Amino acid sequence: MSKAILIYGSYGYTGELIVDLAVAAGARPILAGRSADKVETQSALHGGEHRVFGMDDPDLLIRGLEGVGTVLHCAGPFSHTADAMAEACLHVGAHYLDITGEFAVFESMKKLHARAQDAGIMIMPGTGFDVVPTDCLALHLKNRLPDATELTLAFTGNDKLSRGTAMTMVEGLAQGGLIRQNGVLTEVPSAWKTRDINFGEVTETAMTVPWGDVSTAFHSTGIPNIVVYMGAPPGLQRAARMSRYLGWLMAMAPIQSLLKGRIKAGPAGPSDQEREAGRSLIWGEVRNADGKSVESRLLTPEAYALTAQTAWEIAKRAAAGNVPNGYQTPASAFGADFILEFPGVERTDL
Repeated sequence: MSKAILIYGSYGYTGELIVDLAVAAGARPILAGRSADKVETQSALHGGEHRVFGMDDPDLLIRGLEGVGTVLHCAGPFSHTADAMAEACLHVGAHYLDITGEFAVFESMKKLHARAQDAGIMIMPGTGFDVVPTDCLALHLKNRLPDATELTLAFTGNDKLSRGTAMTMVEGLAQGGLIRQNGVLTEVPSAWKTRDINFGEVTETAMTVPWGDVSTAFHSTGIPNIVVYMGAPPGLQRAARMSRYLGWLMAMAPIQSLLKGRIKAGPAGPSDQEREAGRSLIWGEVRNADGKSVESRLLTPEAYALTAQTAWEIAKRAAAGNVPNGYQTPASAFGADFILEFPGVERTDL
């Protein structure tokens, strides 16, 4: 397999962070995307090969991946783009990686497991903050209490969003919440539950969210009941509850266009100073049928800074052939301690 790594959507907010990290380490990934001006400008700055192609034509997409061994896909919303890119990777025999946190994408990619094994490639969505640290914490908790039947995860500290993340959240306004119950993905209302969670440095009120871990943690641990919470101020909690009744309105094309226009007019994402100063706090608990429970916490760098580190590390491992084939999550491929390999990450068992 070719060791060439192609980063698609390389000029997006997170894609650019990954490219900067890779180039600083002496690597020259292939830069790619649909905008010729943006790809060429980025390539002129960093050097190395670049390619311009969209994702609408499967044949052109396949030709765009010619000679590539690993694709790190950074162009979301991934509910629109992941399937096409994964199919192209299966066709050319390239590992597929992305940085999504969308549960529907994880479920879709999971269905490609057998085909990926036959093709000799790994398919791993969620190589960034969504869901590397939470997935590793979930498996760590499972290892601490092997007969666990319930898993609860929570995170906070991610106050600044990139445009891509915000766009994805806008598209999901009408979808409501999601948990895993008795092994089955189950719809619940937005902000279905709230609870105060002690993250160590702070105690915050958090609300349930349809995070990717309702899919990935089940694959990594086999725990049948999974709920994910996000620290949220009162205003955001109220807005989430209101979406139960106004979701149909939020899904209308004019409202979507208005909200996305406001996002595009704002900053691309956290500034350099905000990423350097920021950090994320993660908490998890597992409980067995007898009521025994254990808790653990993670402290990590700011979410986008961590995403660049974890996504690039996984891409390097894939290019070197140091990954299992088929559909994988970060923890199923690299173990619960994978997250501890990155600077600034601390894990505490309670």
